[in-house]
Amino acid sequence: MKTIKPKFLKKGDLIGVISPASTPDDPEKIEAGIRYLESLGYRVLIGKNVGRVRGYLAGTDEERVEDLHDMFTNKNVKAIFCLRGGFGTIRLLDKINFNLIRKNPKIFVGYSDITALQLAIFKKTGLITFAGPMVAVDFSGEVDKFTEEVFWRMVTSNKPFGKIKNPEVERISCLIKGASKGIVLGGNLSVISSLMGTPYLPSFEKAILFLEDVDEKPYRIDRYFAQLKIARIFDKVNGIILCNFTDCEETDPTKKSLTLNEVVYDYFSKIKKPVIYNLIHGHVKTKNTIPIGVKAKMDCSKGYLEITENCVS
Repeated sequence: MKTIKPKFLKKGDLIGVISPASTPDDPEKIEAGIRYLESLGYRVLIGKNVGRVRGYLAGTDEERVEDLHDMFTNKNVKAIFCLRGGFGTIRLLDKINFNLIRKNPKIFVGYSDITALQLAIFKKTGLITFAGPMVAVDFSGEVDKFTEEVFWRMVTSNKPFGKIKNPEVERISCLIKGASKGIVLGGNLSVISSLMGTPYLPSFEKAILFLEDVDEKPYRIDRYFAQLKIARIFDKVNGIILCNFTDCEETDPTKKSLTLNEVVYDYFSKIKKPVIYNLIHGHVKTKNTIPIGVKAKMDCSKGYLEITENCVS
């Protein structure tokens, strides 16, 4: 399938805000995030169902899909930003009109549970999306300077982004030396695992796979890695980038456990392709934005992922 690139953002553009997964616990975070976007010169349109609550979901499946469809249909909306992740995005996939998305490509941003929607969009339409900051999480308080510099440069310039690196204080580890190239695909590890066997997971053949997660104990990370290994995902890809695995250690001293690092080394220390560990992305305040579906190169020895084409047109 041919890759589709959304148009770049410019000041004055209208940004749609939706909640495909869960609702922010504090409604003020929604308002604060919107104020931030408006302070930069953008206009904001809030999905009509934003703020609804159904258990851990931001409303019914139909309400959340309605907001998604409305934003892609609205010709004035130039980008769609998710408020937060959480739970339940995967429930929407078989209800989405992907042909509508293909015909109305625009910037789409989120991470964590939003991974399900981003990988499905790429599989069904070829549209490049962005694993990046969310309105009620990353833009609702004191906004991290590194996070915003990387993100806004990526979605407002139609030139190749170049190297994605860590802040100088954050060291990148090289588990397996080497360099490779491919299409960047990935996101939240547990969400990718949940997409296995469905028609919404793209092919990882010769891709660069990036992974992150949060609040998963080592035995669960172990299980997810095992599933991807047995499904031969690790055999298919050209390179692997392990990002942040936040709060993924066992904290109960009475429970027997491997450490997260032990699990990582069990799966990746002998793999015959480059593996980067600790590229800053995921459930952390300071984060890189990683575009999904673009061509890139990775160099483990030099510690970077280089986006070799423009992400927006």
